Amino acid sequence: MKKVFYLALVVVIGLSSCASKKDLVNCQTENRQLQGQYQSTKEELAASKSRVASLEEQIKNLTAANQALQKSLDNSLTAGSQGNVNIAKLVDQINESNQYIRHLVEMKSKSDSLNLVLTNNLTRSLSKEELKDVDVQVLKGVVYISLNDNMLYKTGSYEISSRAEETLSKIAKIIMDYKDYEVLVEGNTDNVPIKRENIRNNWDLSCLRASSVVQHLQDKYGVDPKRLTAGGRGEYNPIADNDNEVGKQRNRRTQIIITPQLDQFMDLLDANPAK
Repeated sequence: MKKVFYLALVVVIGLSSCASKKDLVNCQTENRQLQGQYQSTKEELAASKSRVASLEEQIKNLTAANQALQKSLDNSLTAGSQGNVNIAKLVDQINESNQYIRHLVEMKSKSDSLNLVLTNNLTRSLSKEELKDVDVQVLKGVVYISLNDNMLYKTGSYEISSRAEETLSKIAKIIMDYKDYEVLVEGNTDNVPIKRENIRNNWDLSCLRASSVVQHLQDKYGVDPKRLTAGGRGEYNPIADNDNEVGKQRNRRTQIIITPQLDQFMDLLDANPAK
């Protein structure tokens, strides 16, 4: 009878071990996929910021060139040594330059205005209590919504807490209203090591938390998954020192990064009349 009991116990332990290994393999596979998607989106976001800086530089250079053309035209008219054909050519160049400058300024102003409206709409929709756990900023044409992990997740877990439901619903509405924007959800942790079943380290935890938010936005609020990307940065993107509890709490955050689609910037560059 004892042999039968021990045999049954061994079988149960074996089955449990197999199930745990299977879960771990699935978790590792998901983590690798998330990190790949995150790296790709990170590169696209960097390219987007670079294109914004390029547009600003173009505006500056074209303004300077326009001023030089205007000066040349003034000199020509004053000296009277240039023919009407050369003067007409200079006028055309000035008008063309002015038109493109206005185009760039208009597009940049439109993007800045949309970001401002988006930010204001979200901030007004949040309660005073929610604003304690949510920080909204616009940096270089990109909207950053930073959420406190204590509000967003159950303690030591990547499951969304009931407390976060209302806040996420308001963010989801903003995302749905601005359909031309891409959304990157980025998980961040402090530097305290973690190792639990199916969570090997802070890389895993940050990726899994970001994935939870993405799936919540998709499954519960109907956000188009083609617009969403989940990624984790572990403990390697701190915004405060990890040598005290206040700093660690600030570093434990999830950011929802909303940025215009890259093809909008490409369209701007393609519209350059100098090409």
